[in-house]
Amino acid sequence: MKRFLSIAFIVLLFLNTIGYYGVFVGLYHRNDVAMNNVFDSDNYSGLQLITIKIPVSIPYLFDQTDFERAQGEFQHEGEFYRLVKQRYAKDTLTVLCVKDDTHKKIDRALKDYVRTFGDNHNDSKSTLKITVNFLKDYLPQALSIYTVSPGWVYSLQHNSFFRTLIPAFTASIIHPPERA
Repeated sequence: MKRFLSIAFIVLLFLNTIGYYGVFVGLYHRNDVAMNNVFDSDNYSGLQLITIKIPVSIPYLFDQTDFERAQGEFQHEGEFYRLVKQRYAKDTLTVLCVKDDTHKKIDRALKDYVRTFGDNHNDSKSTLKITVNFLKDYLPQALSIYTVSPGWVYSLQHNSFFRTLIPAFTASIIHPPERA
């Protein structure tokens, strides 16, 4: 029972310190690691691959015969995609990618969580909000600011310098004396 309470306390402290945003960052990271492990071991179905061909002319780059592993992600029309492999051949960059549904679910959950912070709820809390706004708008409030310490003080002095150049070197070429 003590162990459960200590774990519960640590989880509560973790959530209180960084909030649920840290949980979502952890879920994103876990998904990244899992997807990269699957792609690195070539343990995915070829039916999941989506091929994108981009015409690109890159001088002095030789055509590749095999695909090479690529890492990255992008979003297009609300869907998330992960790069798997790429190849440049015949002035065309061919990219193989996979749709990442887990990233989309985490992103949707994060957006729903952030939406709870807004003021667009229609429940019993609306009367409390009206009361708070009434108090803020119609009751007088006094605000006074006093300095407790002088803080950092630094005086600026503007100096004027003469803009003349003084030669501080000797001639480097020494001519021999002339014969008379």
